[in-house]
Amino acid sequence: MDQELRDAGLRVTEGRRRVLESLELIPHSDAESIHRHMVSKNTSSSVQSVHNVLNDLAAAGIIRRIEPAGSPARYERRVADNHHHAVCTNCNAISDVDCVVGHAPCLTPSDTAGFVLQSAEVVFWGLCAECATASQE
Repeated sequence: MDQELRDAGLRVTEGRRRVLESLELIPHSDAESIHRHMVSKNTSSSVQSVHNVLNDLAAAGIIRRIEPAGSPARYERRVADNHHHAVCTNCNAISDVDCVVGHAPCLTPSDTAGFVLQSAEVVFWGLCAECATASQE
């Protein structure tokens, strides 16, 4: 983890370490959830500090920021591949969905409007297994 931060040109700090550790344990978390997790582990930090660290880590490419509609920004450590997400419309749980194609961009639009495309973001919406089971009962 320390070398990963250094390789990205970032200083190794306790806050950055703790945020990365939190994301390993609770992927697809928002800043407030990460902050609560850090506080539960007796790590002193403000929510604003967590936001700042998340922005730095995302800008450096160490974490990925995802922004499902109607939800605060979420973050994950899985950045080395092309994958998508499934979001539960009931409880907002998020799961990774591997891309069938594997490479980015995995979709090709009918017209690029002159853009050189680098990625495509796909979000699947529906009920997670737990909510689907509960709705059938």
